[in-house]
Amino acid sequence: MKVKELVEKMNLTVFGGESGLDREIKGGYVSDLLSDVMGCSDEGDLWVTLQSHRNVVGIAALKDLAGVIVVKGFTPDADTIEDSNREGMPLLGATAETFEVAGRLHRMLAGDADLPG
Repeated sequence: MKVKELVEKMNLTVFGGESGLDREIKGGYVSDLLSDVMGCSDEGDLWVTLQSHRNVVGIAALKDLAGVIVVKGFTPDADTIEDSNREGMPLLGATAETFEVAGRLHRMLAGDADLPG
C-alpha cells in the first residue's frame, strides 16, 4: 500500500513531505522512544508516534521509513514541516489515539481494510 492510499483511507492530515506520498508501506512501527525507532524499525515502515519535533523527521529519513503519523491531534512546528518537505518524508497527522491508529494500520496492511473502525 502506498502512503497516499493510507492518507485517503484513514483521512489523515498531510503536514509535509508530499513528494514522498508514493512511498510503499512495507510495515509499521509504533514507539515514542527515538532510540528504539533508530535501533529496531525497518526500511519502509510507517512510524506511529506522538512525538512531533524535528528529530522525528531526521530519524525517519535516516532509517528510510515510509513516513510518520503523529497521533492525538498533535501538530508539528514549522521547522519540522520544513524538514519533512526537504527530505520528502511524509509527515502525517491523526486525531485518534495511538492504539486506534496502529490497529487500523495493521488491519489495512494485513488486507482487512473492510473491517469497521
